[in-house]
Amino acid sequence: MSAPSLANYIVKRPLLKRWMMPIANWYTDAAGYRRLGLRVDDLIPEENDAVQAALKRLPAKEAYDRVFRIRRAFQCSISHTLLPAEEQTKPSEDVEYLSPIIREVEKEFKEREDLDNLVVKR
Repeated sequence: MSAPSLANYIVKRPLLKRWMMPIANWYTDAAGYRRLGLRVDDLIPEENDAVQAALKRLPAKEAYDRVFRIRRAFQCSISHTLLPAEEQTKPSEDVEYLSPIIREVEKEFKEREDLDNLVVKR
């Protein structure tokens, strides 16, 4: 899940951020997941142990909304249609809801691994 990212480097430099934001907005729009009503965290593959643990920690309403968005997008994909403009995900609604939990779970897994491999020297 943890891939190298230049995001922090770009965000800290205003000129570079100003230059990259139109490209980032274009790329996000071109991906098309918002037209299906999905959020960015709905696209994370669920095969990872950390993601499975994070999904179990989601509040019930958020978990239900996630499943609803994925099923609705799947139905749109099967029927080769897009959602009406009022039902599409707006950029202000497209916020991370699962990624912070995944990062927390990965830290816990790393801490558990470090504690399991702890060597006590006398």
